[in-house]
Amino acid sequence: LNSFVARTNTCGELRSAHVGQEVTLYGWVQYQRQGLFLVLRDFQGLTQVIIPQDEAHSHVKKLLSDAPLESVVRVTGIVSPRPPGQENPKMPTGDIEVKAETAEILNSCKKLPFEIKDFIKKSEALRMQYRYLDLRSFQLQYNLRLRSRIVMRMREYLCNLHGFVDVETPTLFKRTPGGAKEFLVPSREVGKFYSLPQSPQQFKQLLMIGGLDRYFQVARCYRDEGSRPDRQPEFTQIDIEMSFVDQAGIQRLIEGLLQYSWPEERGSITTPFPSMTYEEALADYGTDKPDTRFGMKIVDISDFLRRSDIRFVQNALSYPRGTVKAICIPQGVRYLKNKDLESLKESAKSRFNQEVVEIICKPDGSMKSMLTKFLGERQRSELVQVLNMEVDDVVLLAAGEHKRVCSALGSLRLQSADLLEAAGLALRDPTDFHFLWVVDFPLFLPKEENPTELESAHHPFTAPHPSDASLLYSDPTKVRSQHYDLVLNGSEIGGGSIRIHSAEQQRFVLEKVLKEDSEVLSHLLEALEFGAPPHGGIALGLDRLISLIVDAPSIRDVIAFPKSFRGRDLMGNAPDYIAPEELEPYHIQVSWPLEEKEAKKS
Repeated sequence: LNSFVARTNTCGELRSAHVGQEVTLYGWVQYQRQGLFLVLRDFQGLTQVIIPQDEAHSHVKKLLSDAPLESVVRVTGIVSPRPPGQENPKMPTGDIEVKAETAEILNSCKKLPFEIKDFIKKSEALRMQYRYLDLRSFQLQYNLRLRSRIVMRMREYLCNLHGFVDVETPTLFKRTPGGAKEFLVPSREVGKFYSLPQSPQQFKQLLMIGGLDRYFQVARCYRDEGSRPDRQPEFTQIDIEMSFVDQAGIQRLIEGLLQYSWPEERGSITTPFPSMTYEEALADYGTDKPDTRFGMKIVDISDFLRRSDIRFVQNALSYPRGTVKAICIPQGVRYLKNKDLESLKESAKSRFNQEVVEIICKPDGSMKSMLTKFLGERQRSELVQVLNMEVDDVVLLAAGEHKRVCSALGSLRLQSADLLEAAGLALRDPTDFHFLWVVDFPLFLPKEENPTELESAHHPFTAPHPSDASLLYSDPTKVRSQHYDLVLNGSEIGGGSIRIHSAEQQRFVLEKVLKEDSEVLSHLLEALEFGAPPHGGIALGLDRLISLIVDAPSIRDVIAFPKSFRGRDLMGNAPDYIAPEELEPYHIQVSWPLEEKEAKKS
C-alpha cells in the first residue's frame, strides 16, 4: 500500500509494534480538538496525531491548529503509546498516537456543504451534487473496495481456473428488436443512428460462432428507462457465454463463481442453490423473484371453499383459471393497525383490480370476518387448520383469475413484511443470503397493449424447452423457455438462457411469432447459418449483487458516480444543452416546445 508514494504508512496500519518509529502520514483532517490533537484519515483508517505544544514547534502547532476540517496534510512524527487509560479499543490504531514533529498543509479545504461522517443525514441530491466528497465516507470506500475485490476474484475464477476469454465488445451498435428502450447516438450519416447496447447479447453469441468457446466481460450496459432504487440508465453486468453447454452447466458455473468470489466477512454460501419453476414461484409467492427468507406463502383454498355458499367465491371458481388463495400474516392483530389493513386492501384494488377480504383469529380461537356467516362451525375450524392460523393472525383472502390473485397476494406479502418489520417483528435478516434458481419461464407473453400479439418473455434469442419444441409451431403460448433467473433475497441478480442456434428457428420466432422485421438482425441470422454451435450464457447484475451483499438501500451506493433517480448527473449537470452549430454535422435540429423557447430567450 505504500509502494511508489511518499508516505511511510497509511493512517490505518500503525500498531504498538511501530512504537518508536518515525513515520510520514498523508491524509485529511477529520477532527481537531482545541489545538491539542487531530485525527488524520485516509482510505484505510484513522490515526490520532498529537499537536506539539513546545515553543520549538510553534509553527507546527499553528499550522495544524488552524487547518480547516478536510484539509489535506502531511505529518511526520514519532509513533508513541497512548497514555494509560486513553486507549481506544474501537479504533484499530487506538493503542498508539503520532507525536507530530513536522507538518505541511498540502491543500486547505473551504466550508463543506455537509460533514464527512456516515452518521450525518444528507439528502441524496446533495450527495450526488458533491459525489467526490461523499466518496470520502467509510461506507462508500468500503463498498467500492469490496466491489473491486469481488470482481478480481471473479476474473481469477473465470479466466485463470476455467479458461474464459475476457473480450470487450462495441458500445456503438444498432437497435435490437424487443426488450428495453435503447439510447440513440447520432452519426454523421443523414438519418442514421447508433444504439447503445442494453447488453452485449448479439456479440457474445457471435463470439461463440467465432469459436472462442468461453467468453466473459465486465460489461457496461445502457437502458433508456426511469431509474429505480435497483436500476440505473447505465449499469454493469458480469456477462458470460459458453459453447456446448446446457442449463445445468451454466448453473454449476455461476454457483462456483459466487462461492469463489464471496467475501469472507459475509459468511459462506451453500451450493447447489435450490430451484423452482416459474409456475411454482407464482403460485407460492406471487412473483417470479421470491424472497424465501420468510414464510407467509400463498395457500390455495379453492377446493375447501368450493362447497361454500359464498357468492364471490363461486363466481371466481366458475371461470377456467379461477382460484381462491390466501396469505396468513403472523401476529397481524398485534403488529398491524386498522389503517394498515385498509392500505393493503386498497393497494390490491388500485394496482391489481383485486378485492381482498381479511379474516382475524381472535384470542378465543374464533374467526372474525364477513365470511363467517357463510360458514358453519365445523367449516370455520377446518379453515383455521387449512390456513394454519394461530391467535392474533390475520389472513388476507382473494378470489379471481389465477395470475392476478397470485400477483396481488405476492405484493401484499411483501408489503405486510415491511409493515411487520417497521412495527418491530424481525422477519428478513439482511445478513442471511437465500439464493434461488427460477426456471421454466414461458417463452412468450401476450403484449399488454394488445393481448392478441406476443412478445418475448425475456429476449427473442432464447431457445424453447426441448419438451415444448413442437408447440412452437402450433401453439407458441404454451411453450416454456430454456431461460433461468438467479434470485437473491427477493431480487433478481442474474438471468440467462440457452440460445437458439438454428437460423431457421430464429427466423421463425422473429417473423412468424413476434412479427418483427428480421432484416434488423440479418447479420446474426446469416452467422447462424455458418455452423453455429449450441451455446448459452448468463449475465449477473453486478451493481445489484454488491448492493445486496453490503445491505445498501440503493445500487447508487455501490457505484462511484451514479445517476440520480431521474437519470441525471447532478455533479456535472448532464444531460446538457448543445449549441445548434454543434448539432449541424449530425443533421439534427431541436424543435423546442413554445414555453421552453420563451424560457431560453429570457
